[in-house]
Parts: sequence; structure tokens; C-alpha cells
Amino acid sequence: MSFVSENLPIISLIIGVALLLFLNIKLKINSIFSLIFAAIAVGLLNGMKPMVILDTIKDGLGSTLGSLALIIGFGAILGKLMVDFGAAQRIATTLIDKFGAKHVHWALIIIGAVFGISVFYEVAFMILAPLVISIAIEAKTPFMKLAITMVAATTLSHSLFPPQAGPTALVDAYHADMGMVYILGIIVFIPGVMIAGILLPKVMKNLNYPVPPLLQKNKTFSEREMPNFGMSLLIPLIPAILISLSTILSMFLTKDTLWHEIVSFFGSAEISLIIAILTSIIVFGLRKGKKMDELMKSFESGLKGVATIIFIVGAGGAFKEIILKANVGDYIAGIMQNTNISPLIMAWLITALIRIATGQGVVSAITAAGIVGPLIPTFNVNPVLMVLATAAGSNTITHVNDASFWLFKEYFNITIKDTFKTWGLLLFTSSIVGLVIVLIMDLFM
Repeated sequence: MSFVSENLPIISLIIGVALLLFLNIKLKINSIFSLIFAAIAVGLLNGMKPMVILDTIKDGLGSTLGSLALIIGFGAILGKLMVDFGAAQRIATTLIDKFGAKHVHWALIIIGAVFGISVFYEVAFMILAPLVISIAIEAKTPFMKLAITMVAATTLSHSLFPPQAGPTALVDAYHADMGMVYILGIIVFIPGVMIAGILLPKVMKNLNYPVPPLLQKNKTFSEREMPNFGMSLLIPLIPAILISLSTILSMFLTKDTLWHEIVSFFGSAEISLIIAILTSIIVFGLRKGKKMDELMKSFESGLKGVATIIFIVGAGGAFKEIILKANVGDYIAGIMQNTNISPLIMAWLITALIRIATGQGVVSAITAAGIVGPLIPTFNVNPVLMVLATAAGSNTITHVNDASFWLFKEYFNITIKDTFKTWGLLLFTSSIVGLVIVLIMDLFM
């Protein structure tokens, strides 16, 4: 009994995940119910009272949807408008003309990296996913091959480079030089995206999934019907531009002043997406002679298409919250504190385990930094490499407690098994490559 009680947090997590997979895969129960049932089971196993479990589930669902519901919904609307009114086809055909169908993945790496650095991951995904589908259709290639490339570039840049929350917090925690984080981060990013984003989809089999119903193209647009390439690319970049400008300007503005409030307001993910949607309605629709009711049909269709996704992501947040209350992350951190392995490997391992256990990238990174940070003087390790090792760990394989897992699964309309095979494998690969590159750099620094 003492062994079970001492290790209850991790045992309950394993049982909860196993129950979720059994309900969803074996019994074919909807993911929303499966997640809620699994959350209740984990709570009960950890001795939580039924009403505490219910309140925790509501808190987790509410906090997750509070931060993601508008982003997912607005992102889907913007993507749908781009697909329905020719902007996505324009970008797809232009990139294929410039790069060729065989090399268009290089363009996706560049675009994915820009979005990964500039905006929240969910914003980047919701904008780039319909673009990937359109390019795949034009290039006559399975969309998942290009999706893996795009996601590898986006997640890697998102986890490695400031001003994203995770790497920015790590720079502060390890007292690292931000400029060197960018320079050495590129050395980690390039092989990571080459192996996980280019090589991996080439060796993977059975990636020919059907195009999700939400993103099926209703018609092929003529040259005259499509907006020009510049506007087609600029409008989905509006959130990235506004958020980046807000981050830069905020560095020179005093907090709680009117100008700081204005800059933060227009640089928020939600408002920047609204501005992009309004601009797309004008440029892609009204200026092309479309009626407002026709535009609103696409608006509503995009929102309806992700309604289930939003609920599933919220249920994933509820499951995550129960796991956090079960102190799984603290349990793992406590075990790792007594090891004597390299601080780089320890930072990566602690972060990866807590990310797997809790589904929280930033939380896992900061927890690891708190444990390993004090060891830097003892081991005489470069703080920049510590930032990159921890960042690589925060980008490792995730599963059913991560909102991004469900976003990938539901948006591309694939099974849990196939989500592990694609999303899970690409993250795990990029994370391992990142750690290896950091360890190699450590030999010379």
C-alpha cells in the first residue's frame, strides 16, 4: 500500500490515460465524454471529493476555452474565407510556381517559422492548416506530408525563440543572453526541422488521408476571381504583424498607461484575428463584388466546422486541470532532483516528463528551470544551452491531455492512433534532435 500511495500521482495518470484510450478507441465513445470520464477517474483515484472534481473540471474547461475558444473560432473563420474566396488557392498556386511542387515544403518551413515566432501556436495552426490543404491539392500530394513539415517548423520556432512565453521565461530564469539564444537556436532549428519536417514524412507510410470536410474546396477559381498574391499573403499575416509590433512597442512603453493599453489591445491574438477577418471580408469579398450574405455563409460555416473541436479542446483542458491538481508534475520533479546526470540532459528529461504528464509546455519548462537552474555554476554549463535543452524538452511528444493534440486530431479529422503516429512522432523526433544538437554544441562551448 505504501508503494501505491507514494506513487499514486503517476499511477492515476497511467490509469486515466488508459481508460480514455479504451473508451475512445475500443468503445468508440466521443472524445468529449471520454476525456471527462477519464478526468473523473483520475480525481477519484487521488482522493478528491466529487464536488471538488466537478469544480476542477469546470475550472479547467473554462480557463482553456477562455484563452482558446475565440482564437480557434476566429482562426477557422479566416481560413474558411481564404479557401472559399480564392486566397488560399492563389497562395498555393504561386508558391508551387515559384518553388515547384517537389520543393514547396521549403516555403512552408519559412512561413511556419515566421508564424511560430510571431503568434500563439493555435493562431498559427488555424491560419496555416487550410493553406497546407490548398497547396497539397494543387501539388497533388497527400496533405499530411506537408502538414508535418508545417507543424514541425511552427512548433520548433515557437518553443525555441523569444518573444514566445516559454523561451522568454527560460532566458530570464537561466540569465542567458537573448541574442545568443537566437543564434544558437537557429543551429538547433535547422537540423530539427530538416529531420522532423522533411525526412520524417518521406519515410512514413500511409499518410494519404482524405481532405477534412471543412477544408474541401468547392470550386476551382479563375485568375480573375482570385485576389492577388500580395494581399492573399498579407492578410493572414496581420495577426503575426500586430502581435510582433505589440511585443516590440511594449518594451518602450510604461505599463498601465493609455498607449500601453492600446498597443496591447490591438496586439492581442483575438483582436488581431478580428482585424484580419474584417480585412479579408473587404478584400476577398466586397471588393470582388460578393454580397454580405454570401460572406456570412462562409463565416458561419467556418465556425460550425470547429464547434466540436472547441468542446473537445475544452474537455482536454479539464483533464489537464485534474492532472495538475493531482500534483503529477511535482512528483516527477521531486524524483529527478536527486539524480547526478548532466544538467542539460536533466533539464530536457524533467521538462519532457512534465510536458507528457501535464500537457503544459511553459509550465514544464519553468518547473525544470527552477530545479536545474541552481546547478549551472556547479557544472559550469552554458546558460544558453540550458535554455535550448529545456526548450527542446518542452516540445516533446504530447498526448490526450494537450489541447494542441486534439486540435491537430480533430481539424485534420484523423484517429487518435494516427495522431500519435503523425503529431506525436514529429514532436518527439524534433525534441530528440534538439537535445542531440545541444549536447554536441556543449562539447565545443
